[in-house]
Formats: sequence, structure tokens, C-alpha cells
Amino acid sequence: MERLNNGGYTLISGATGGVGRAFVFACAGRGNLFLTARSAERLAALKDEVLRAHPGIEVDCYPCQLTDERSRAELYAYIESKGYTFVRLCNVAGVDIQKAFEKYTEEKIVFQCRVNVEATLSLTRFFLSRREKQAEIVTVGSISGVYPMPYFAIYSATKCALASFFSSLRLELKGEGVKVTTVQPGGIPTRPDIIEDIKGQGLWGRLSAKPASFVAERSLRAVAKNKRIYTPGFWNRVIATVPRVVPLSWRMHFIAGRWKKLEKDAF
Repeated sequence: MERLNNGGYTLISGATGGVGRAFVFACAGRGNLFLTARSAERLAALKDEVLRAHPGIEVDCYPCQLTDERSRAELYAYIESKGYTFVRLCNVAGVDIQKAFEKYTEEKIVFQCRVNVEATLSLTRFFLSRREKQAEIVTVGSISGVYPMPYFAIYSATKCALASFFSSLRLELKGEGVKVTTVQPGGIPTRPDIIEDIKGQGLWGRLSAKPASFVAERSLRAVAKNKRIYTPGFWNRVIATVPRVVPLSWRMHFIAGRWKKLEKDAF
């Protein structure tokens, strides 16, 4: 396990979620942690759990509603008041609403776009302002962002946007000591609704799914190697190459036929 700097912290968003927790414990063996999520109670419980397992590190946390500029500003002010600097950012927080676009409310459109894109970019800008000389940025995208997905359209589009942005940022930061990787996992069985989604996809879903711990650990290895895009799992890498040989219209019809049968609004 690589420790970039014993004094610097790893900043993890969405820390109390299933994938976030996996990144927390994967990063705990690599140094100090700063955790953020919506619930102060869940953050406090997670902090205690981490310190019991890793008593030799420092862990701090601060609750933040990432969709709210004022809440983000309060988070940033707290970090600055503590003088924390960072060696790693794990952009994990995300929203995966799934349904036909015409069923969305205005609130849900704004919510999903703000969490998946606006908040991620805001955290990244702040991280860069307080980074150590050597640093890493790993962002959890999705295999869903590889090509358009009817009935999962906003999620797919926002995850595609993240891959595009961080690929560009990676080049901007070339030679600056910052490694940048976007991760494109398939299904990660962390919540009951996601587990049901994976089951509903049949063999496709079972082959694509990987445990959160697997995704987190392999993602950290990928960013250490400065990979631009990392896709966990052989089957997901096969899926990611399909656009090169199958017409887009065929892919989208296939996806629409599968996704229109499933609907969730978990947030």
C-alpha cells in the first residue's frame, strides 16, 4: 500500500454509502482520512468504526449537502480552519435515479445533475487548492457512461460528462504531480434496490457486478498507475469495447428494452 504523505489526508465524498465505505476502509491503510456525507450521525459512527480498525491514523469528518453551495462553502471553511492538506480525493458521491425522463420532476433533474457533476467538480477544484505536491484524484463514474442509455439517460449523461472532464483535467495537470483516474464500474451490490437491479438484468448483471471492496481497492491501484480510465472486471471491459463494433442504434434499442422494465427513485 502506498502512502503518498503521512501528514496529508484523503478526502472522500459519499463516505457513508456502500461504495464510499469501501473506499474509506481501502484508504485507511494508506493514511489519514477526511470524510463527508449528508448524515452527521452516520459519519460519526463510521469514524468510530474506522478508528477501531485503524487506531494509528487520524480521521475527521464534516456533514455536507453537496447540492447546496452554502453547505459546500461551510465544508470548505471548516477544512481551511483546520489547515488540512490532501494527498488523495475520492469522488464517490452520486445519484442513480432510473426512469423515463418525462417522469422526472424539476427537483429530481436538478438534484441528480448537481450531485453527479456540479458537486464533484466543486470538490475537485477545492481539493486542488489544498493538495500536496504529489496527489491523486479517483472519480467513480460508471460503465453506464460509456454510451447513451435510454431510461437511465440523466445518470448516463452525467457519468459520461465526468469521464470527459477528468480526462481533460488529467492532461491539464500533466507534469504537476497529480494523477487522475476515472473508474467505470458495472453494478455494485451495496443496496437492496441495486441488488434487485442486478438480478433483473439476468446473466448480464451477474457478470458485470463486482463487490464494492474490489472496486475500491482496484481503483486505488489504477490511480497509483495514473490510468486515465479504469474499468473493473473483465466483462465490463468487454462491454466498454462494444461501441467500436456495434452500431449505436442497435446498442440503444437493446438497452432500452432492458432498462424500461426497471424503475427506481431511491433518493
